[in-house]
This record gives sequence, structure tokens and C-alpha cells, in this order.
Amino acid sequence: MKPVLVTGATGFLGRHLVAQLLDAGFAVRVLCRGQADFPAPVEVVRGDVTVPADVDRAVQGVDAVFHLAGMVSRNPADAPLLAQVHVDGTRHVCDAAARSGVARLVHASSSGTIAISRRPVLHTEDAPYKDDLAVHWPYYRTKIAAEKLALSYPFVTVINPALLLGPGDTRRSSTGDIAALLNREILSLPTGGLCFVDARDTATAAIAALRQGRPGERYLLGAANWDFAQLAQAVTELSGVPTPRMKSPTWLSLLAAPVLRKVMPLLGRRFDIDDATIEMAGCFWYCDSSKARRELDFSPRDPKETLRDTIRDLRPSA
Repeated sequence: MKPVLVTGATGFLGRHLVAQLLDAGFAVRVLCRGQADFPAPVEVVRGDVTVPADVDRAVQGVDAVFHLAGMVSRNPADAPLLAQVHVDGTRHVCDAAARSGVARLVHASSSGTIAISRRPVLHTEDAPYKDDLAVHWPYYRTKIAAEKLALSYPFVTVINPALLLGPGDTRRSSTGDIAALLNREILSLPTGGLCFVDARDTATAAIAALRQGRPGERYLLGAANWDFAQLAQAVTELSGVPTPRMKSPTWLSLLAAPVLRKVMPLLGRRFDIDDATIEMAGCFWYCDSSKARRELDFSPRDPKETLRDTIRDLRPSA
């Protein structure tokens, strides 16, 4: 059996995907930069998606590719590195796959490329790219560019997961906002809303996208569209940690943030929330996963189960 290649296999989604691929009987090869503790059946190729020669070595002889490699940062100073990883990395992976005759490639993008607005709208795959909103957010700006590039190749299917939650986010790159609620770093609730999905269900959907997804199509993956009051209430119910009830408009939160960053440490509390996060939290990230349900048999678990498992992972003694 020819292996399937997974880039970004050491990440939150990647580890769940590798485990499910092994359970499903796939031969798995991963491309990763450093040391990794994958089980023995996994073939590890050392390298980086930003280095074409490394990608060529990893792609040789594989049947399909799951391209998950990415970098999560809300720091504007990281824009060049984000472009290198997301855009250049995607180009290298897709070019290598084309040269090697790979039949299928599943590209993991983000719901934030299309499912974001300043008012509560339920977005579908027909929504346009949100270049206007992403212009100041290099993470989403580069994810949009990478997704456009990936879809220019005829063998690519795109999945667009919402915020990934669940157990196993060792880097806290995706579950950090829940941690901030649990640590009582959020003093008032944003006025926007979010969509989230379990990383385990997203891994299942990625495999379904390989098997039955249509090349040239993208699939939004979300389980719950909640405003931040709903999220905070659920976190309190599941953890016992009191969360704020008062809402603050984005302009007021941005005005107060510099003061809170100085004052809160003096009170023994943290306030690490950056301005980009505050701006994003004032938007609505709602998405409709009907297409994935129809074509990929996407059936996400109860969102409170996902949130409960996330909290247990962040606070093992809870």
C-alpha cells in the first residue's frame, strides 16, 4: 500500500488525523521539522514545507497528501513568516504533488477565509473571501492566499474548519481563548460570536474529504455558532469558573486594553489579550456546515462534549 503524507502532523489537528488514519488502516508518512513521538508504523521524513527539496522527498511515492502545516500567530510582525509557511509552503506541496502524479490532496484552510462578518450572518461556501476584514490580520490574509492557490490545482479539495477545540492542543494555539476564560483574564464579553468544532471530528471529515470530497470544492466544518455570552455561560456550567456577563463594544475594549495590561499584573492577574484578538472577537464567525453533512457525512458531536473535554484538558484537576 502506498502511504499518505501528512504535513503539520505534530499540530493539534495533525495528531488526531494521524491516529485516525492508522486506525483506518492507512500507511502514514509525515513531514516534520523536529523530533516527533509517532508510533512505529509512521514513517517520519525530516524537513520543512518551506524547503522545496524537503517536500519533494516527502511526496515521492505517496498516494495522497493531507496538507495541514501552518503557523498560528496574531502578531503583525510575523506576517513574512506566515506568508512563507502558508503561501510558499502550500505552493511547494502542491507543486511536488503535481510532479509526482499524486491523485488527491486535502488542504486544511480555515473557516475564517470566508465565514466572518461584522453582523451575525450564517456563511456558506458561496461566501466571498473576506479580504477587506483580513487586511490587518496576517494569519487570515495568508490563509486566504494559500486557499486560493491550493484551489488552482485540479486535484485539491479544501476543508475549512472553524475554531478547533477538544483535547490534545499541547501548544494552546487553538484553545487559548477558552484558557483565558478559565483563568479569568477576560473581564467583559466581546459583542461578536464564534463557531467551533471538535478537532477529532475535523480529522474524521478530512479523511472523508479524501475519500468522497470533490476536487475544486471547499467544505465548512463547524458544530456550534454561539455568541460569547453563550460560550461563557457554557464554560461556567462545565467548569464552575465564574465568567463575565457584561459586554463591551470593541472600541471600548481596545481603549481599555493598554491600561489593563499594566494594571492587572499589579493585582496578581494576567491580561495577555492582544488588540488583534479584541478586534476579531467583535466579529461573527458563523458558518453553515450543511454541504459537509451532505457530501462528507459530517456529523459533529455535541458541542458541550467538546467544550467539556477541552476544559478537562486545560485543567486536569477540574
